[in-house]
Amino acid sequence: MSWFKRENGEFDPGTGSDGAGDDPEKRVRTEGLWIKCLGCRQTIWKADLEANLNVCPKCQHHFKIGARQRFDLLLEPGYELVDTGLRSTDPLKFTDIKPYQQRLRKAQEQTGLNDAILNATGQLGSHSVVISAMEYGFIGGSMGAVVGETIARAVDRARLGRKPLIVIAASGGARMMEGVVSLMQMAKISTALAQLDDARVPYICVLTDPTTGGVTASFAMLGDLNIAEPGALIGFAGPRVIEQTIRQKLPEGFQRSEFLLEKGFLDAIVHRRDLKDYLIRALDFLQPHPA
Repeated sequence: MSWFKRENGEFDPGTGSDGAGDDPEKRVRTEGLWIKCLGCRQTIWKADLEANLNVCPKCQHHFKIGARQRFDLLLEPGYELVDTGLRSTDPLKFTDIKPYQQRLRKAQEQTGLNDAILNATGQLGSHSVVISAMEYGFIGGSMGAVVGETIARAVDRARLGRKPLIVIAASGGARMMEGVVSLMQMAKISTALAQLDDARVPYICVLTDPTTGGVTASFAMLGDLNIAEPGALIGFAGPRVIEQTIRQKLPEGFQRSEFLLEKGFLDAIVHRRDLKDYLIRALDFLQPHPA
């Protein structure tokens, strides 16, 4: 690696005059401190990104964040996690490249969650709410039996307690390792939401990047108010599948939240820094005040 060392010995970062090259404790550690933005391709100081709610300060690209971060962003301190004891039983004993049980264990170790969903109850401003937040880092946020049951429990909790329900969607769709069991969750959650609607309890869905497949085809599009983060990928099938099916080139920005807002599929696009205030204001309108 001759470009790191001048031949005359004038400069040698490996053996500096202060001896830092020989002492690992004195070396400057930069690994993991910078991250490349997927939007503008610029390099961002990671601390600046986190201070900006994981939104690129240069182009406003919204990075993915986890379910716990969603709760910390929206709910007041002291919220409570609920419905945390559910685990998949691998109903089909499915194996592809590796056993499904092995995939589950790895995802559980990486995320610290039992599955791709968390429920919480707490305060959003002055409103007592029930929130379900999906975890994309858990097998792509895919919806299996546990995700379906957890969201259904959140719906029932909101209906029985007459508390507004907020679901934050981030998913690649149904979890096909559970086959028809995963597809049944679409009807299960939709039926529970119909009961919530009959009880006149508000339901708001926040669609984040990405929200696709069976999640989009069921509860993600059934909110009294459907809002999305900027630039989020939202759709059922992928653009390549659609192009091959209809044999036409899709328009620029197809399936992004801005395109869907223009076509009437969404009610609003809200920046992450404004999301909490927006939800509080929306609930002020949607939730009837006590007499």
